[in-house]
Amino acid sequence: MNSVPETLPEEVLGKLGAPPKSDVPIITAHELAEADGFIFGFPTRFGMMASQFKAFLDSTGGLWRTQQLAGKPAGLFFSTGSQGGGQETTALTAVTQLVHHGIIYVPIGYTAGAGMFEIEKVKGGSPYGAGTFAGDGTRQPSEIELQVAFHQGQYFAGIAKKLKGSA
Repeated sequence: MNSVPETLPEEVLGKLGAPPKSDVPIITAHELAEADGFIFGFPTRFGMMASQFKAFLDSTGGLWRTQQLAGKPAGLFFSTGSQGGGQETTALTAVTQLVHHGIIYVPIGYTAGAGMFEIEKVKGGSPYGAGTFAGDGTRQPSEIELQVAFHQGQYFAGIAKKLKGSA
């Protein structure tokens, strides 16, 4: 697991009440070319991917020019602050980045079982990918959200393996 570079100054992060930086390594765009596939996860900002992730994808122009990511599979997962926070619009707007690279988007559809149809409990995620509602940042993913995320990882790995085997 990696993180993308932060684009906001420390002063702004402090005013926003952002959590302290984790020890997760920062990825470079060129590391993507070495991967068999990707599952990108990001917080949603106003129904779209966070600007830090957009800036990271914007840095992949050299990879796009040489089509080094074409044919690789990618999945998406998200976190929003509320139920109406835009998890599905985030996926739809993120797909444009994948399309320009020729990356194959792998949604999970309704393959995760009964948890996908749960309507009595608060849960994030959709056929576009796993998700959670972070609220004010203190809410942890529910058991259903974790099950869907685990399923997404297994499902995606199976698709990536098939694609790699057919190459």
